[in-house]
Amino acid sequence: MRTKTAVVYEHNKPVVVDNLELDEPKAKEVLVRMNASGVCHSDLSVVNGAIHYNPPVALGHEGAGVIEQIGEDVNYVQVGDHILLSFVTYCNQCRMCTMTKVSLCEGFSARVGYLLDDTCRLHTSLKQPVPQMARIGTMSEYTVVPEQSLIKIDTAYSLEKAVLVGCGVTTGIGAVLNTAKVKPGSSVAIVGSGGVGLNVIQGAVLASAERIIAVDLVQQKLDLAKDFGATDLINASKANPVDQIQDLTDGKGVDYAFEVVGNPKTIEQAYEMIRPAGTVVVVGVSHHEAKINIPAQQLVRQEKRIIGSFYGSSIPRIDMPKILELYNQGKIRLDELITKNYRLDQINQAFEDMEAGKNARGVILFGE
Repeated sequence: MRTKTAVVYEHNKPVVVDNLELDEPKAKEVLVRMNASGVCHSDLSVVNGAIHYNPPVALGHEGAGVIEQIGEDVNYVQVGDHILLSFVTYCNQCRMCTMTKVSLCEGFSARVGYLLDDTCRLHTSLKQPVPQMARIGTMSEYTVVPEQSLIKIDTAYSLEKAVLVGCGVTTGIGAVLNTAKVKPGSSVAIVGSGGVGLNVIQGAVLASAERIIAVDLVQQKLDLAKDFGATDLINASKANPVDQIQDLTDGKGVDYAFEVVGNPKTIEQAYEMIRPAGTVVVVGVSHHEAKINIPAQQLVRQEKRIIGSFYGSSIPRIDMPKILELYNQGKIRLDELITKNYRLDQINQAFEDMEAGKNARGVILFGE
């Protein structure tokens, strides 16, 4: 069959929506008809090469859809099931998986973007293989993915809303609850108040943090951050955010600083925002060659901590249904995260809007 797919053929060039050939699913694989795909900075990082994939690559790592066909030995889902896609494929057998660190799974040796048998299901008209971002390539009308990439959800949830749980919501809330384990009454700074940062704020609210300080360069994002639960706002385009944090905390610094930008400078700023024995949680994905510069002696003498958080340290099949239940109970928001919907052929406009700070989250809807 053929499927329209957003493809990166060359870094730092416009994304091409191409009509690719898609093979049928093999054993332990499924064919998914996509309903929605979120537009995330990580997708743009693949376009510009900050997250390294050799072109061509089919974009998209935050998706929701319906099972259209199953391969042999698939037991977890049936045709017609509604699913979210996990951008981490995990084996449940390796050392990391048995430690419940499934986002760090070591169990598969296939090349980046290739399916678990180290081949591709997508091909150009010239038979060139096209790997899929995170093995799922959600910016496509149809995609073939490993069974291990699926999270089955109740059909009562709107796929067009639930899609955000596939990455941004889980990453943000999980960074607070799973990675940092923020304690009630804590003070928290969030550096970057976009689609993931807003969910760090939601996580901080769930954790009963007392002070939730949102930092961003765009006032529109800060206004939205306040709606989501931020107690204080810092516009970093108008004042030094480190100085502002110190002023707000009587010179003590915050207990936790979450960096959700993916920039060495803002990671270093987050480090300066925390108190002695405080914790920096790096959530944003920097360029694969980027380095940070941290005062080594101070790190020891003040017992500061810097930790990474990948995919919210989540176990997708456990955490994503829990997050959807929180949404069902009115304890978190999804609808208000979506600023604008796009057609697949508007993907480059969606990236432009995201870079301009216009969207908390843009979502591509298929069939629109």
